[in-house]
Amino acid sequence: MSVVPGVARKAPPRRAPEGAGLSRDKIVAASMKLIDEQGLEAFSLRAVAKALGVYPTALYWHVPSRNELVVEIITDVLAEMMPPRELAWEPWLRELLQRYRSIIRRHPNVAPLIGVQLVSNASVDLTLLETTLEKLHEAGFEGERLVAAYNAVFGTLVGFVTQEFAMVLTDDVDSWTARMGDLVARIDPQTHPMLAAHKELMLNRSFILRWQNGAAAPLDAGFEFYCELLVAGLKGLAAAGGDGSTRQMLT
Repeated sequence: MSVVPGVARKAPPRRAPEGAGLSRDKIVAASMKLIDEQGLEAFSLRAVAKALGVYPTALYWHVPSRNELVVEIITDVLAEMMPPRELAWEPWLRELLQRYRSIIRRHPNVAPLIGVQLVSNASVDLTLLETTLEKLHEAGFEGERLVAAYNAVFGTLVGFVTQEFAMVLTDDVDSWTARMGDLVARIDPQTHPMLAAHKELMLNRSFILRWQNGAAAPLDAGFEFYCELLVAGLKGLAAAGGDGSTRQMLT
């Protein structure tokens, strides 16, 4: 083909690079949507890439691995977890527990990521840990007792909520529900009198005897009791003093 003198040829249009416009925030948002709507079983880098309309390799510029993406997801989920630092230790602790549960209630499928995978530790805000120690020191704990109280707080924080929002069945739900109903119906008041007397209160509203998690059947009263138990226990142990051993703290 001849070229007209003095007329420049137009360069062919350039294709946008794979993943153009992609960002860390878009990847995390797509991941959260996938986990919220389809559960953890559906979560993978390949699935996230498909949801974003790109190849999985495009994600690696922003999140180099699935573990890194998990850290980013949890960082976003827990971004507003810490209560105001000016609160005294008791209301601060209650607020911390309530905030965490409220967050997981909005994203129940994230609970197992936090509760059972150590990789989630990399997402924690160090200021939250520092403030927790400050509040427990304010309560009266020092040294090894301070560390023991700190572990008790985070064990409480994650433990109840992880179990409350445990993963639910996504298939054969009717059969599972019927099986649990049959289990409760077979409670014999002669051999299990306390269970028989309280089964109507406990059915699908207590650990073990349920077929839905906290997203559909929240355990509000149990969680409130759990929070008060922790606060009262810390208060009593702080007043009791001791050198840090478990035996001395409890006697």
